[in-house]
Amino acid sequence: MPLTLLGTKLGMTRVFTDTGASVPVTVIQVGPCVVTQVKTNETDGYDSVQIGYGESKARTSTIPVIGHDAKAQTGPKKHHREFRLHEGEIGQFELGQTLTVEALKPFMFVDVSGTSKGKGFQGVMKRHNFAGQEASHGVERKHRSGGSIGGHATNRGTGPKPKKGKKMAGQMGNERITVRSVEVMQIDEERGLLVVKGAIPGHNKSTVEIRQPSRLYRSKTRRQAEHAS
Repeated sequence: MPLTLLGTKLGMTRVFTDTGASVPVTVIQVGPCVVTQVKTNETDGYDSVQIGYGESKARTSTIPVIGHDAKAQTGPKKHHREFRLHEGEIGQFELGQTLTVEALKPFMFVDVSGTSKGKGFQGVMKRHNFAGQEASHGVERKHRSGGSIGGHATNRGTGPKPKKGKKMAGQMGNERITVRSVEVMQIDEERGLLVVKGAIPGHNKSTVEIRQPSRLYRSKTRRQAEHAS
């Protein structure tokens, strides 16, 4: 897994380009993240780094977490994440090191993961954009229902149960979502702010993961190479 940082989604606004175009953006408060554990191939079988983010009061934390984070000379953290490293990269990190938004400066694009807004139990029209039943004479008061599901029982079309993955009513939202290769518009190192183009999952004040992109299209790969040079 590439370099990963934790942050807080502050909300959306807009910025103007040099040509005067208005671009919707999301502002993220990134870090500071503290390296709370460094795992090596000799001790753990693989190389990785664990980071902690968000201050937590000792009375609301646990003894194991307090003791674990104390080894890094820091107080207990609310969130912990771990990211793997390639061979030879473990020397770049040390216990107690602080990672800020400055670590993302070499990247023109980032991947952002978060938990989408929970919308509760929803019907098929809201959840899957179904058109609904006909609103004409002869139709029962089932205009927003999903209709028959028997015709999709098992993969062969017959059987005692609906086909797996059948679109039906149920919980909407509240799931992990990752948006890939979102463009970095601005980085404010003094305030630890990262401004990315477009929307990211989650409500305001939610915790998100920001990491270097795992893959890019050719056009973005070319722009990233120009940015790095």
